[in-house]
This record gives sequence, C-alpha cells and structure tokens, in this order.
Amino acid sequence: MKLKICGMKYKDNIEAVANLQPDFLGFIFYDKSARNFDSIIPDIPKSIKKVGVFVDEKLETVKEKINKFNLQAVQLHGNETPEYCAQINNVEVIKVFSIKDEFNFDVLQPYEKACDYYLFDTKGKLPGGNGYTFNWNVLNHYPSTKPYFLSGGIGLNEIESVLSFLQRKESQYCYAIDVNSKFEIEPGLKNIEKLEKFITQLSFRT
Repeated sequence: MKLKICGMKYKDNIEAVANLQPDFLGFIFYDKSARNFDSIIPDIPKSIKKVGVFVDEKLETVKEKINKFNLQAVQLHGNETPEYCAQINNVEVIKVFSIKDEFNFDVLQPYEKACDYYLFDTKGKLPGGNGYTFNWNVLNHYPSTKPYFLSGGIGLNEIESVLSFLQRKESQYCYAIDVNSKFEIEPGLKNIEKLEKFITQLSFRT
C-alpha cells in the first residue's frame, strides 16, 4: 500500500514530511485553496513522486507547472474531460471523483484510457480537504481494474476503518491512501508526530 500526503506548503515542513518517506507528496496549485502552493519545492528523495493538484486549470498552465516543479504526476480535481486528461503526457495522471453515499460508476468508462489512476474523495463544499470520509461501501460496486487512491478525511481515528477496509474485496484495486487535513496544525502545515504514528500503525514501510 502506498501513501500520499497532500497539501504541502512550507519548506521545512516539506523536508520533515519527506523524511517519513511517503510515496507521493501533493502540491496544490489552486488559488482558492488555503493550501495553494506558490513557493519552491526543496530537494526531496527521488523515490517520492511530486504530484501537482489542479482544478479545471488551463492545459498550458498545467504543463508549465509540470516543467517548472519537475512533477511526476498530476491530480485533476475538477470537471476535466477524458480528452483533456489524454493531452497530459510524460507524467502519471490521477483523475478525482467525489463520492458521498452513492456514485454512478458509469462515468469512469470514458476515462479508462485517459488516466493512470482514479482518486475517490468525499463530496463537499471544496474540491478536496473537507475533512470527512465518504461511505466506502460504495466501492463494493467498483467496476474497473484501474488502481485507485482512497481519500477524504482519513486521520488517526480512521486507522481501524482503513485496516478493516483493506481486508475486504472492494479494496482489491486500492493502490494508495491519501491524507491531508486530518494531519494539519494549520492548512498546509503537517503534524509530523501524527503522521509518524499513522505510518507505523498502517505499516506503510513493509
């Protein structure tokens, strides 16, 4: 199981989180977000993939950010079309879909060849970072074999729920756990002690 820590913002904190060796670090390029990133990414181990998070951004801007920050993946949190996704080359593409209590999985079909991963997040007022989970039982009906990220309000209090979920059939294609707001001291500033506890209890390093 992989781990993505999203919403990074501050240099020293980025370096401290990188020392925990997550698989992905997410940087949000969305000016309406309190975690909007407009700084310089410090040197981090090459084993950690840098993910740029975008919401209905111009394709040219996405490509500019990929080059400027040497991103290895992009996460698309808006209403981006399959055609849009297919025009992003040479990096991994993660397409986000928001869920609450139900979801029409038919919407995934056009994206099957256009992206590398799906990410399932909680439907809320904001495109991510809402701080609460969706009904994971919805994933009982996941029709694809494409690996996905599980996101939305996952924190220390959800460890038992995550462990239980990972024992069930619907987790078969769960590729990574994505965390953000439940590990923050303030938007963009992560609590290292809480992250260490999460990583240890979920055995991400094994």
